[in-house]
Amino acid sequence: MPMLTKNVIPFLTELASNNNKLWFDKNRTWYQAASKDFKDFIEELIPQLVATDPKLAGISAKDCVYRIFRDVRFSNDKTPYKISMAANVAPGGKSSKLASFYIHVEPTGKSIAGGGIYMTDPPFLKAMRNEFFQVPEELLDIFNQPEFKKYFNGLWEEDKLKTAPKGFPKDFEHIDLLKHKHYIVLTELTKADITGVELLPKLVAIHRAMYPLNRLINTIFEDAGLV
Repeated sequence: MPMLTKNVIPFLTELASNNNKLWFDKNRTWYQAASKDFKDFIEELIPQLVATDPKLAGISAKDCVYRIFRDVRFSNDKTPYKISMAANVAPGGKSSKLASFYIHVEPTGKSIAGGGIYMTDPPFLKAMRNEFFQVPEELLDIFNQPEFKKYFNGLWEEDKLKTAPKGFPKDFEHIDLLKHKHYIVLTELTKADITGVELLPKLVAIHRAMYPLNRLINTIFEDAGLV
């Protein structure tokens, strides 16, 4: 089984203290080894996710893994490289408009796993809000599943509206569900997780726990004719 401890964790740890082109160029061979190890890990993970979500069949790690180079054009932070490695596993790969499973490994920061839909287009967001307004139990039932609650505590609470979205009554019993702009769930991976031999089976278990959310979101998009 591919491990992250040989190259990925050490490389990212050193990069965090040497985030500049000169150091990166001197250590490009090490980066390439770390990148290969991470892709090999994701390549081994994907078939195990397919067992839960058959729509992931046919994708490969190269379809899912993000580049390490930062887009600094509109950022005050001009450090050129991400100090993490991440993959977004979705039908069609990381650029898909469908709900996905996300893995983010950052040894000097916060490593996370989870998924759902992030920064979706307005028609997609409207379709979800309409569905959750009409049948909120679909979402609430997922949140109440013991397997889900083992890893997650509801939806990500960042970047929410302060009031009801336009077109929905403020006194709706579950109005908080509709204030979200991103329907994602996240769980933290500890240092022991990302360096241990049980990382892959743990990610499979996390995906299995949150898959009902992805399935619900993608069904909403399909029923609305958006995908």
